[in-house]
Amino acid sequence: MKFTLSWLKTHLDTDASLDAIAETLSAIGLEVESIADRGASLAPFRIARVIEATQHPNADRLRVCRVDPGDGTEVSVVCGAPNARTGMRAVFAPPGSFVPGTGITLKVGEIRGVPSAGMLVSERELGLGDSHDGIIDLPDDAPVGTPYARWAGLDDPVIEIGVTPNRGDAFAVRGVARDLAAAGLGTLKPWAPPPIAAAGASSIAWQNAYPEACPWVLGRTVRGVRNGESPDWLKRRLESVGLRPINALVDITNFFTLDLGRPLHVFDVGKIAGDALTLRRGAGESFRGLHGRDVTATADDCVIADAAGAQSLAGIVGGEATGCDETTRDVFIECALFDRVRIALTGQRTGIHSDARQRFERGIDFALLPAALDAATAMVIELCGGTASEITEAGAKPDWHRTATMRFERLASFGHSTVTPDRAADILDRLGFTGVARDAASITVAVPSWRNDIAAADLPGGSALDQHGGLAAATAEAARLGARTIEPEVDLIEEVLRIDGLDRIEPVSLPGAAPVPSASLTPRQARTVRARRVLAARGMAECVTFSFLDRATAGRFGGTPATLALKNPIAADLDQMRPTPLATIALAAARNAARGHGDLALFEIGPAYRDVSPDGQDLVAAGLRAGRTPLSWVEPARPADLWDAKADAIAVLGELGVPLDAVTVTADAPAHYHPGRSGTLRQGPKTRLGWFGALHPSLCAALDLPEGSVAFELDLGAIADPKRRRKAVPSLPQFQPLRRDFAFIADATVTAEAVLRAAKGAERTLIANVALFDRYAGEKLPEGKVSLAVAVTLQPREASLTDAEIEAVSAKIVAAVAKATGATLRG
Repeated sequence: MKFTLSWLKTHLDTDASLDAIAETLSAIGLEVESIADRGASLAPFRIARVIEATQHPNADRLRVCRVDPGDGTEVSVVCGAPNARTGMRAVFAPPGSFVPGTGITLKVGEIRGVPSAGMLVSERELGLGDSHDGIIDLPDDAPVGTPYARWAGLDDPVIEIGVTPNRGDAFAVRGVARDLAAAGLGTLKPWAPPPIAAAGASSIAWQNAYPEACPWVLGRTVRGVRNGESPDWLKRRLESVGLRPINALVDITNFFTLDLGRPLHVFDVGKIAGDALTLRRGAGESFRGLHGRDVTATADDCVIADAAGAQSLAGIVGGEATGCDETTRDVFIECALFDRVRIALTGQRTGIHSDARQRFERGIDFALLPAALDAATAMVIELCGGTASEITEAGAKPDWHRTATMRFERLASFGHSTVTPDRAADILDRLGFTGVARDAASITVAVPSWRNDIAAADLPGGSALDQHGGLAAATAEAARLGARTIEPEVDLIEEVLRIDGLDRIEPVSLPGAAPVPSASLTPRQARTVRARRVLAARGMAECVTFSFLDRATAGRFGGTPATLALKNPIAADLDQMRPTPLATIALAAARNAARGHGDLALFEIGPAYRDVSPDGQDLVAAGLRAGRTPLSWVEPARPADLWDAKADAIAVLGELGVPLDAVTVTADAPAHYHPGRSGTLRQGPKTRLGWFGALHPSLCAALDLPEGSVAFELDLGAIADPKRRRKAVPSLPQFQPLRRDFAFIADATVTAEAVLRAAKGAERTLIANVALFDRYAGEKLPEGKVSLAVAVTLQPREASLTDAEIEAVSAKIVAAVAKATGATLRG
């Protein structure tokens, strides 16, 4: 929002300085974004008289001017402007002046042998326009010696403020003046438009077929106008805020849009087909707008139409066909109240940005329509002449009256402010919130018509909002939940605090942070991060896939319960929630293999779905290796096997704190694994941690996966959080360990793990490790028997072991294995 200081003072009686006004505006929430004071930059430039202009003796295109700058002296200026002549009034820049259009500072000099002290400037050199064909030619009565900026009205600072979306009233110069007056920076001047002597009925009548979009509209005809250029004061006022003057009738509507925040529109009566204008829904018709582009109105848009069709997009942009120009003799002034939600939706759809849309979609003063129409009519008659008709209207004046209550105790607690009740009441009164009732605890005020951001639920036009399903639905839901969705009291508190000065509120420090911050990640999140890092470090690439896939593929990795079928899938082949992330990364691997990238290692940590219950979703880390893969930089690439998948799973379990000594493997993996080349990882007899192994050949064939692909799945939710324990003192024995190998003959059904577990439990104080290093079945062994060879590491702690002690431990190992598995020592 832009306005000049002199414009502001037409509504505000104040002698405050520009700096005080700017500081107060920011203090009350109307933040000053910029101040352009052209008077300061143009201060050195004066009106001067050219006493004589003669041809330069040494240059055909230069003239030598004797200039009277108005200070009793006479200076010589060499000028190249073709319009420099004797007796003219021009703008003189003395030596030392900075010329903004050229970026130079003038010095006394000599041009082609003739001294030159200063410069006669053009509009472009002053930064006032693009004209540079000649120097500025002023009227003969321009006072010599007077600062040019003051004479031309350019010493009026332009203030630009940022307005928050709720403050539609601040998009008016009068609204800004009202806030400053309430803040104690002057007095708001009274404003009342002159009475209009109406003569006869309007030649154009209103018809309203879309009252939801326009509940009330006024208008009147002014006959016999003479349209032309606006007076200088009006043109300067519009130009100062970046608007281009067009003609008097259009400039008047632009003036009131900024001055009162009241958009208006003027129609040329001679260009209107018929004797009525109708507010209705658009019907898909197109027309050329005043912004120079075609506009197409839909059924959701409100248009103003005559007998020939739509002529204006209501509240946003007028039509070129009925616009006013120098031929206009009769004009119809429109003054309407439009529903701001519909204006916003239409503006968003069309992408048209206008000053009218900016104000209508934020809300305008409901009670201002008659007075604004009278004020605009009076200015039209003053500048263009003519005779005004009676007012024609459609719809009814909305009942905008509403009240709001503020408790003084709440003002003190919310704002941490020491504003007294009397001062709070005075601030509200100066803002237009007239008192209705007051006691020691609270005050009830009538909300003014221009503040439609306060007690908004009670505003007229609420039914229009209801039809959009916004406010009504939200209010109904809040009422059902017993909540207060709109609290005008807080709005009143904000008004009091900002006018009193937001900088007067005592700052309160935030509570001190705890010396030991709480964990930023939950145990589940931390577990996921650590698992991701381990798998990435093992050379696997992470995938993020959809949690749904086609039902046939889901069936190959588990069940497809109907409860997990999607009722509205985004694609026909994505209709089932996945039973495991392995299913979707297997599809990703198949797509890579089909494109020639068969050597890969992928993983994903994501949800697996069992049912629709709250506990029916598991967090699973799944990985898949296919083709040839290098496991480290020191090993050549080789085909991945099930042991690689087991190593991946074990690495994750170890990182997550699972005691690996307690992890066992059983041969009961799901059906999508190879039945003889897979296993289930368990911790104890009940806790199942996951699976690993080669994928079933039929699955690989069905999904076009490379043959021999291996995978693993870990249920991260089944891993218990590691208990927080003090680290034990490290055991650093001073004696050398020693190794003894044992080969046992056992039934083929005996697992190596059973032998290892039995051997390690034989003498826990001495046995540090037991490892399987050979399994043999074949010649020289009875049918159904295997040889399992294990290496046992003994670690003495108090003294070196004697031969007898070693033999005693060995006997215990053999006995323990025989007792647990029935195996015997191989001879």
